[in-house]
Amino acid sequence: MRVDDVRYLFAFDRWATGRILDAIERDGRLDEATWAAPNMIDERGLGAIMVHHLGATQRWRNGLAETGETPRPEKQPLPSPAWLRAAWEAEWTALETWLATIDDTWLARREDGVAFWQMLAHVVNHGTQHRSEAAALLTAVGRSPGDLDMIDYAEAQAASGAGGEAQPDARESG
Repeated sequence: MRVDDVRYLFAFDRWATGRILDAIERDGRLDEATWAAPNMIDERGLGAIMVHHLGATQRWRNGLAETGETPRPEKQPLPSPAWLRAAWEAEWTALETWLATIDDTWLARREDGVAFWQMLAHVVNHGTQHRSEAAALLTAVGRSPGDLDMIDYAEAQAASGAGGEAQPDARESG
């Protein structure tokens, strides 16, 4: 996997997470019972699922960037949806800034036998799990985020002219 591929995966992750946040914010304030309910999926509810998704993304970025920080927003009282949106906006900026510093050589590095690109793919896949949980809970209360599949993101990028595809590898261009 190349760095452009990883950036594409994280752009998809941002798009899909944004759709969840949009559904939470759609039609005014989400009722507190829906946002804060525990034990909806495992021990978490909608708010806790989305805060965990944020915290895991932050921890992976900070760990791989070797910042020494280990944010744990899950350990704090459940924040408001507005706080969560702002925290995600800050994380997306931090992610984009950090992703701009890595290269294909860095992605190929390994720790405990696992390539760094595989760790980053895990972060995006982990987000997919929690977005699907959040989407199910939102759909149950009439706030479906719509389709969240990567192909929907790819088609939206193609329709906008952004494309979003990684550049061909020099070895492939002959």
